[in-house]
Amino acid sequence: MSNQILTKQAKIVSWIAQVIAAGILAMQSFFKLTSSPESIALFEILAVEPWGRYLVGLGELLATILLLTPRTAGYGGLLAMVIMMGAIATHLLLIGINYGGGIFYQAVVVLLAALAIVTIRRPKVLGLGATRRPAG
Repeated sequence: MSNQILTKQAKIVSWIAQVIAAGILAMQSFFKLTSSPESIALFEILAVEPWGRYLVGLGELLATILLLTPRTAGYGGLLAMVIMMGAIATHLLLIGINYGGGIFYQAVVVLLAALAIVTIRRPKVLGLGATRRPAG
């Protein structure tokens, strides 16, 4: 993997993690961006409604797109990690892990999937991939 070439097994594990993370992020983004009552209530508790809800929803949507694009999957993993660390911290410090019917556990799953993606794709994420030279 040191030369940006992933083994077949690494690609499979990465894609499984990418699909899981993207699926959860897309669902949560949809709820936030369509103003579901549960999302509004959560962000009202945090006193950042509506701008916080829209910001997080757009971040989740961007992470979803990046995760499902092969060239940017590692960056999507990084973005998902940042968003999920914020979500987990919010649950642990402010609202509790039982708030929201399992969204804390979804955040943990996304964080673990994103960690796997970033680990597998770290040469690309860190800019250590093979560089292209101009022909000629």
